[in-house]
Amino acid sequence: MADCIFCKIVSKEIPSKVVYEDDDIMAFHDIEPQAPTHVIVIPKKHIQSIDHIYEEHKELLGHILLSIKNIAKELGLEDGYRVVNNCGELGGQTVNHIHFHLLGGRQLQWPPG
Repeated sequence: MADCIFCKIVSKEIPSKVVYEDDDIMAFHDIEPQAPTHVIVIPKKHIQSIDHIYEEHKELLGHILLSIKNIAKELGLEDGYRVVNNCGELGGQTVNHIHFHLLGGRQLQWPPG
């Protein structure tokens, strides 16, 4: 999608600090981290949100979750981490490209704050 910031990161139009990339997904450091470790994990294919996933996306989403586990280990988050997905405006989604926040490196509180 031409105006999607995450699609521009995937196409290298916008630089990012990539921590993982393969043919289907990309993970990079958030530019406004909410924890000592804050990585965004996205599919390279533009999917707007969880409301826009279908049967055809099952394998991709499984790949994303397994990759998050591996990325967390590579980043030294063995003691724990949080994975967050915001869906829609009222859910706090600010970029309309499905993405997962991987947060760690400190004791995380619930509710977040």
